[in-house]
Amino acid sequence: MPASPPLPQPLVPLTLRWEGDVDGSLTLIDQTLLPIELREIECRDVETVWEAIKSLRVRGAPAIGVSAAYGVVIGIQQALQGTSKELLAKFHSVADYLATSRPTAVNLFWALDRMRRKARDVAGDTPRQIASALLVEARAIEAEDRAMCRAIGVAGAALLPNDCGVLTHCNAGGLATADYGTALAVFFSAHEQGKTLRVFADETRPLLQGARLTTWELMRRGLDVTLICDSMAAQVMREGRIQAVVVGADRIAGNGDTANKIGTYSVAILAKHHGIPFYVAAPSSTFDFGIESGREIPIEHRAPEEVTRGMGKQTAPTGVAVYNPAFDVTPADLIAAFITERGVISPPYVENLRRLRD
Repeated sequence: MPASPPLPQPLVPLTLRWEGDVDGSLTLIDQTLLPIELREIECRDVETVWEAIKSLRVRGAPAIGVSAAYGVVIGIQQALQGTSKELLAKFHSVADYLATSRPTAVNLFWALDRMRRKARDVAGDTPRQIASALLVEARAIEAEDRAMCRAIGVAGAALLPNDCGVLTHCNAGGLATADYGTALAVFFSAHEQGKTLRVFADETRPLLQGARLTTWELMRRGLDVTLICDSMAAQVMREGRIQAVVVGADRIAGNGDTANKIGTYSVAILAKHHGIPFYVAAPSSTFDFGIESGREIPIEHRAPEEVTRGMGKQTAPTGVAVYNPAFDVTPADLIAAFITERGVISPPYVENLRRLRD
């Protein structure tokens, strides 16, 4: 008797979810344990949310923004029994604290600013009414992110021909958002439309988000994915295996310069040399029109141990100097188009990106 076929793996669980009312909690997938272990953590105080963002237990610009919005609600719970003035003072303290967790992903600050505007709008209400309004706003930010991811996927899928090889760097899937992803949403949508894709995922050193997270997501959704070292991208392109590159973004300046995980700039240069279109998939909330160019984007620098003791094993001499920027900036002239929830935006970017701002 032939062996039964293996059961299909379940789709990726939700990266985050809120449980309860204003006195509820935020549950997150601990992404630092993937792909070996799928474990959730429950956040019942703002310090846990801050640590989850800082330590990359939750990561990806949209997911960070949603988590911070819910983190505000958690942070004011202890002030619910006081006056409205006391609760609002606590709110501003919590929002300022969460803003210190990571400097580059603009969605963090976008979400906190949106929560600040809501707090101003309801400042005359009772403490519980203020908290309820903030929870409604956080839920709206999450719901809007889900809808934007789906729209990004549909818009981007149209750019990919059938029987196509695509490359992505880092992780911009459901684990980086509230649901479906940005760059990976393009692949998921194309796959759902019946297109055949062969996805190549850079491992993305030093924390291996591509190896640990992107491949895990794509395999669970049944896509054809091949893992490569970051240094192999040029060879794979030269062999003609890649027809498009799609990546996510953490902050995009008004001129289109884009900050994304370190190594993205290198991939963009390689794509340009080989005549391969390089696309950036991101929601409108990732565009920062308060800065004119990538020179103004703050770049987070992380601990040397992420390089010298990657995944817990020492791989370099004790005491060696380490330079460890977490992001780089890809100039706009290397980007073929931006894939957003409002459609595909092509150059010239200074003029054409205005429709996202207006």
